[in-house]
Amino acid sequence: MIRIHNFPGGARGIRAIWACEEMGLAYETSAVTFPPSDAYKALNPLGSVPFLEDGAVAINESIAIMLYLAERYGPTPLLPKGDPVALARVMQLTVYGEASLGAGIDPLLMAKFGAPDADKLNWSVRTQVGRVERFIAYVEAQLGDRPFLVGDDLTLADIAVTTALGIWQGALDGPLSERLLAWRAGLAARPAWQRAQAAQVRPPPS
Repeated sequence: MIRIHNFPGGARGIRAIWACEEMGLAYETSAVTFPPSDAYKALNPLGSVPFLEDGAVAINESIAIMLYLAERYGPTPLLPKGDPVALARVMQLTVYGEASLGAGIDPLLMAKFGAPDADKLNWSVRTQVGRVERFIAYVEAQLGDRPFLVGDDLTLADIAVTTALGIWQGALDGPLSERLLAWRAGLAARPAWQRAQAAQVRPPPS
């Protein structure tokens, strides 16, 4: 059985849960406390989330988890392997959703919630905001007028990128264009996304 460990409501964990829902895979979720327990760190020494167990498989990193699920349990439209051009674009934008967008947003989260007041909008933070805004503009250019980032179906790229934009918009009050807001609303209307939201782990009983 696939088990997905995540903080209650953890944003990046929704990627793995959503991918399972889109693929019709059976899975269960497990709530991770903060700070992580010693028992959890024995499973995942980094103490990070999400973390996936699937038989002998045990991996972290949300993008790696999605790629593993698509490869292990595909074929799936989430990873269109029949078209090398589409496959390359999906892989690029899926990684981009974390390596550029997610990694760019993380320092801004640290600044907002952890930095002294005098440093919350310092030169480094302002520069990083500009970088993230350029990354977001690239997403909008790639999307154009299409309903999905690549081809005519939802792919891992959509899941990866919209999750990062959700962090930008929700945790940082970052602005998004009307086009990107409409795209995200269309994705959120998918039954699989709604089931994934409902399946988000809740805090363990005290």
